[in-house]
Amino acid sequence: MNIGSIAVGSGAPLVVIAGPCVIESEASTLAAARRLAELSQRLAVSVVFKSSFDKANRTSVHSFRGPGLEEGLRILARARAESGIPLLTDVHTPDQCARVGEVVDVLQIPAFLCRQTDLLAAAGRIGRAVNVKKGQFVAPHEMRHAVDKLAEVGCKDVLLTERGASFGYRDLIVDFRTLVWMRTFAPVCFDATHAVQSGSGPDGQTTGGDRELARPLARAAAAVGIDSLFCEVHEDPDRAKSDAQSQLTWPLFEETVRDVLAVKKAAGL
Repeated sequence: MNIGSIAVGSGAPLVVIAGPCVIESEASTLAAARRLAELSQRLAVSVVFKSSFDKANRTSVHSFRGPGLEEGLRILARARAESGIPLLTDVHTPDQCARVGEVVDVLQIPAFLCRQTDLLAAAGRIGRAVNVKKGQFVAPHEMRHAVDKLAEVGCKDVLLTERGASFGYRDLIVDFRTLVWMRTFAPVCFDATHAVQSGSGPDGQTTGGDRELARPLARAAAAVGIDSLFCEVHEDPDRAKSDAQSQLTWPLFEETVRDVLAVKKAAGL
């Protein structure tokens, strides 16, 4: 598949998708995009900037969701103009897809919505690439149906992202066989930060997690074989307004990317 001029899969170099979980402010979003662009040049790796204008699936009704569609897209468009790198953001309803497609290069289907046929069809008709996150409740072989639904409306640029499977009520477990199986019918991405999430954090209002596990899991995924790496990264994760326990610091993010590139090179992948 392709994200604009960037090839993903079929032996193409690794593509990194990264950025803050949610748009918290215009200044912080622009700073993150510029920093990611600089890292792209320094490490000679293709990157896609990710941030959400709305986190519609927050644990608590009182949790921060983001600036909303129009303000969020305005900020994302400016981030792209200033950084020169492609954009990815989530869509949650079919009516958002056309408007979001005017600004971003990749429409992302959240894990909880990966079986929503109308949403997949609407995203697929826009003419942009689509990244579908595998639901924590979905078997890897079943993700072929998401690919088929997108193909049915003419979308061939499809990426599938693994982010772990639910184990009991709180934990996510990564079954690395998933990457092998899904890669037989689409390029695959490993989401290193959502894969380390757990149930509600200490306050009972937000999702928990352990960011220190992201780096070793990313190395393991690289050894199995991935086409893309997904990481949420924040200037001060402990103060982040979403996914505070799983977002990476910038130094940890760079170490993780370097590890993945090294493992892929060593394994000939």
